[in-house]
Amino acid sequence: MTGRAPRPHPALTSLLGAWALAACSPAETAAVEEHLTDCASCAEEAVRLRDAVALLHPEDSLDLDPSLRSRVLSHCLGRRPARIPVPGWAAPYEAETARLDALLRDIDEQDWRAPVRLAWFDGRRPAEREVSVAAVISHLTAVDGLVAGSLGLPDPVPAPAAAVPVLSGGGVPEAPAGPVPASPDGRTEALWTAEDGLSSGSAHSAHAAWRDQSRALIRSASFAAADTAAATNVAYGPFSLPLRDAFLDRAFECWVHAEDVADAVAYPYEPPAPSHLHRMIDLAARMLPGAIAGRRRAGLAPPPHILTTAGAPGRALHLEVEGSGGGHWYIALDSPAARASPETEVAHVALDGLEFCRLAAGRVEPEEAAAGQDGDPEAIRDVLFATASLSRL
Repeated sequence: MTGRAPRPHPALTSLLGAWALAACSPAETAAVEEHLTDCASCAEEAVRLRDAVALLHPEDSLDLDPSLRSRVLSHCLGRRPARIPVPGWAAPYEAETARLDALLRDIDEQDWRAPVRLAWFDGRRPAEREVSVAAVISHLTAVDGLVAGSLGLPDPVPAPAAAVPVLSGGGVPEAPAGPVPASPDGRTEALWTAEDGLSSGSAHSAHAAWRDQSRALIRSASFAAADTAAATNVAYGPFSLPLRDAFLDRAFECWVHAEDVADAVAYPYEPPAPSHLHRMIDLAARMLPGAIAGRRRAGLAPPPHILTTAGAPGRALHLEVEGSGGGHWYIALDSPAARASPETEVAHVALDGLEFCRLAAGRVEPEEAAAGQDGDPEAIRDVLFATASLSRL
């Protein structure tokens, strides 16, 4: 059998453009690539053409869109609504836990040990701590446990064992265990201490414990009586939140720490849906008058300019949050119970929505927040520092 005659050089040169676009037939592709091994000038031209094609058609990321799961679920539920739907006040928490669960399912075993930088503002200065991805998930489990307890679910944080003296003769007296810490920080430290004693599988067990608890929380919220969200308060140690606000708080922290994990393992992650982001921003804005008052009690802010009775008009700062999920809020400056309105505005601050969230999460220092400012500088400083003080470990 005789082989096919080689194509002339001009014919092969004319095919280089089609070859770079992967538009040649198999026979033409084979002929061009065989020719490129023998012709230096055509090989150089082929490289230039391939580079040009790469600029015209950038490669798409092989990573799935992090919002794909929630979009698919929304589409499915839109066609066939759930028999027992998740209440609207728990929807942001459901969405954020589902997104984080998808991230955790995608990462490798070694990623669970990747260092994650946790940052917050302790009221006076920035603070930070470096932990593993597994420790971040355990932290979420520990603080979510406060909400779990309010719904009658098991507490994931074990009670610390009491230190007891050893009696003569080797006997050890019975003693009650210490109380489970009430503050988010204390609960986190207690769970981290307990998990250090696990012999193996701590990363997978941390994921499973957090995932199972978050699902139980969503189920309990879905089956709860209609007035449960208004009648139930969740104690966070020094303060408490109504159940619906506690679910929003947990959704916000889940998103913030999911971004911490995503940054640590180079995983693409998007902000929450605009409607959910708006509700998270609204919660932070509603907490600001109390945060300002708390800083004053701690000696971290100047005293109020005037004493205002509950419901009476008082000085206000106009907080304008721009972009996705934004809006307008009037923050009472002199008393949490004062009535804030445009008529009593003494200052105006404008921030991008994500910048405001980063400030509230302690990822941005108050002095460095990219904020447009107008009016009373002391009022502006009080609000920016109070926003950063909402953050915690």
